[in-house]
Amino acid sequence: MSDPGSGETVDAVVLDYLPTGRPDDDRPQYQKDPLAYALGTEDFRLYELVLDEDAHVLVGDRLVVEPKEAREEVVDFDYVDVSGLSSAARSELEYAVNALIDEDEQRFVDFYNDAQPITLRLHQLNLLPGIGKKLRNTILDERKRKPFESFEEVEERVSGLHKPREVLVERIMEELQKDDLKYRIFARRETQTK
Repeated sequence: MSDPGSGETVDAVVLDYLPTGRPDDDRPQYQKDPLAYALGTEDFRLYELVLDEDAHVLVGDRLVVEPKEAREEVVDFDYVDVSGLSSAARSELEYAVNALIDEDEQRFVDFYNDAQPITLRLHQLNLLPGIGKKLRNTILDERKRKPFESFEEVEERVSGLHKPREVLVERIMEELQKDDLKYRIFARRETQTK
């Protein structure tokens, strides 16, 4: 199991709870720990959480992953990718991403306000599905005039950018599901610095 070592509080939202552990674990029940699969609320990392035997959690509950002294139900954890999730957790993933965006809308609207160039030819905005040079330039011009305050305002002010919230959901899901992306904006991978 792993330890991010950042010192910051890391929260995760439960995607699936397996009170009797992994179904493919052939050990006797008394030797198996309850597990949960969860999504990090800040960096969209995917976790497999080993839970205290007395833990009772539900899908959608928030658990503290780090720091160790702040944990209640979580005994240990490891990072997983989408293929390491249970099928129930995979089916819950997009709902959880949507819920996280909804509960902290300004953070994600600010992506449109604060996105920066990656290279001389590539901008973070161009990594979003459907955003080419023309839309990118319109977003950059509009945000110079006045920062965006909501997804609705982004859609109203940027002609041609329909459903800016859903564009972010699509990008986050792509980052969660694809291993071979050169650039990541939102979702950190388990292989990154822990």
